[in-house]
Amino acid sequence: MPHSTDSVLRLSNANLAQFSQAETKPSYDRTQLKHGIVHVGVGGFHRAHLAVYVDRLLSNLAANDWSICGVGLTPFDASMRDALAPQDCLYTVIERSAAGSSAHIIGSISDFIFAPGNEEAVIAKMAHKDTHIVSLTITESGYYYNENTHYLEVNDPNIQHDLAGEGPPRTTYGYLTAALARRYKAGLKPFTVMSCDNMQKNGSISRNMLLAFARLKDPDMAAWLSENGAFPNSMVDRITPRTMDEDKTGLKKDFSIEDAWPVVTEPFMQWVLEDNFSDGRPPFENVGVQVVPTVRDVEQFELIKLRLLNGGHVAMGYLAALAGFKYVHEVINDPLFAAYLNDLWYEEVKPLLPQIPGVDIDDYIRTLHSRFSNPTLKDEVARICLGGSGKMPQFILPSIAEQIESRGSIGRLTLCVAAWFRYLTGIDENGNKYKVDDPMAQELKALAREGGASPNALLGVQSIFGDDLRYDGRFVREITIAMRTLDRRGARKTLEKYVELEDDKASVAGSSGSITHSHSREPSRTRGDDLKSRLQEEEIANLRQQVLDLTLEKKRLASKLNDIWKLATVY
Repeated sequence: MPHSTDSVLRLSNANLAQFSQAETKPSYDRTQLKHGIVHVGVGGFHRAHLAVYVDRLLSNLAANDWSICGVGLTPFDASMRDALAPQDCLYTVIERSAAGSSAHIIGSISDFIFAPGNEEAVIAKMAHKDTHIVSLTITESGYYYNENTHYLEVNDPNIQHDLAGEGPPRTTYGYLTAALARRYKAGLKPFTVMSCDNMQKNGSISRNMLLAFARLKDPDMAAWLSENGAFPNSMVDRITPRTMDEDKTGLKKDFSIEDAWPVVTEPFMQWVLEDNFSDGRPPFENVGVQVVPTVRDVEQFELIKLRLLNGGHVAMGYLAALAGFKYVHEVINDPLFAAYLNDLWYEEVKPLLPQIPGVDIDDYIRTLHSRFSNPTLKDEVARICLGGSGKMPQFILPSIAEQIESRGSIGRLTLCVAAWFRYLTGIDENGNKYKVDDPMAQELKALAREGGASPNALLGVQSIFGDDLRYDGRFVREITIAMRTLDRRGARKTLEKYVELEDDKASVAGSSGSITHSHSREPSRTRGDDLKSRLQEEEIANLRQQVLDLTLEKKRLASKLNDIWKLATVY
């Protein structure tokens, strides 16, 4: 790691040439750039991912028509505006690994518009002929997408406000529709809407939700957009922890750079992007992006990443939080948690994944162990616990549903859901309170406390759980057992019941936390006793659940009959 003896300088165009400690910095003339991309949602991940790829385009290929104008739509984005504006929108990406750290000054964001009070400037920038792509990192909640119905949440107050048009837009769709309407009237092509959010089928969801909104707001423009617009699907990957004060201090000490909001990330970076654009695109494939011809190609890469990496984070996150861990690398280096995650990956997730030529799932899992084990990132468990209401339907519940359909194992995945339910109470195992950071936090916390050790209250949240799981007797039994065990024994003791730890069958590789998996483990005596005990508990739970199963089946059939009746009345 470099240690600087130079004087510390604030990031700015004027000081750019003096940052000798930075491994890379803009070599292009930032005054000659055009905004080909408008990006909504300038956070840590965007600045560690898309903005880095665009910086490579500008540095290596002189693609000066493709710089980024950042946009912040919410009052919370004022802090990003205040950080970037005094330093000419320059910022630092700090890459950390066991081998050391490096600093990269990024200049691809050349302007930032804070939307509150400047709504017209945002719409005008999107509508401008130089804008070819509007990219998004607005998180799952920003799409107003119902995971179960697959429809736009039309009744949401913010959507209703923007449809009524009685004031400045509040949602991304309000801004996009207003800008696209201007381009439609001017005879321009629609800009490409490029989601970079960590969601399965992010492009398809963007298309369907925006078109649903536009058809209600401006039917003629919606028809034009449906025929001429483009919404590429993509898979994005780079672990990006929250920036801490010590990161800023370390940047000053080691690289002589003063940056109000640097980004800390890992060396690994991946982007698989569908080649589907309506108004041109830069040569992303020349700077490391895997540009693929069809959405099917994206979906296969995406499924592996979402189910293993993101699903892995969710699976260990809530259990780790309940057990008192602070950092992700501490969790994966704990043999009990490492074995649990490894068993979940190999036995409950891997059988569901596609085979892609040139992609070795076992190698990918080993890479994940290495990435999760990176102690220099200091990736917080609290970060991977954010927004569970959006993550569960994306990363965990689909695997459970598919395993139920194929009669496969669901115990470890279901334990993850049970741990989330327990986490939602906002009270840890020692009685200490903590903040549940989730768009649905108020509703979910109330239901979690109401339900206690029973899952029924939370299973009734229709925007998260569909009838396929809510009324599945096996899933309900499994989660009931897991929640009762968590309630009685706590997270760590419960986890021991789901994991078999044997030195001769699963070797924990030193400090990396990497495990060599075996599918032929023989249970030890202790494990056998645990299994016997659990089977006895399951038998008792099964007897207790028989009446509930019949009730659930009755409700499921009643729900289906009700749907049939609704269709019959329509036709």
